[in-house]
Amino acid sequence: MRIRITVNGRDLDVEASAGETLVEVLRRLGFKSVKDGCYTGTCGGCTVLLDGRPVASCIMLAAQADGSSITTLEGLARDGRLHPVQEAFLEVNAPQCGFCSPGMILTAVALLRRNPDPTREEIREALAGNTCRCSGYVKIVEAVSLAAEKMRGRAGDEA
Repeated sequence: MRIRITVNGRDLDVEASAGETLVEVLRRLGFKSVKDGCYTGTCGGCTVLLDGRPVASCIMLAAQADGSSITTLEGLARDGRLHPVQEAFLEVNAPQCGFCSPGMILTAVALLRRNPDPTREEIREALAGNTCRCSGYVKIVEAVSLAAEKMRGRAGDEA
């Protein structure tokens, strides 16, 4: 079947088999930041923004995304500049092995779009669907908090 999706601002007409998941299609298209970690929707490695909402692409059929706009980590940078959440992750050295980072970053971006001044508890709650096996989440929460501060100081910049 043919599906139409917009990935990182680019309109695509893609062939997808009936049982193919969104993560499989995205990886086939070359979006390597979308990880296929668990295929049960529990680790967050496959997180993408679907029409602005974080979703587990490993448990979503590609056909369900037909007509949707998808953002992967590759689509966050603008004009050669990293997104403020990406910058903050690097600044505080939040990524360790890096496997969870794309899902964490995209989930944080969605959080900061709907709540530009989250508490640390709200950050932890938003990231609850993303598993990090390397850290205690301290640096990750610190990075999201720093990004929120920076983004509030950049009034008018696109989040």
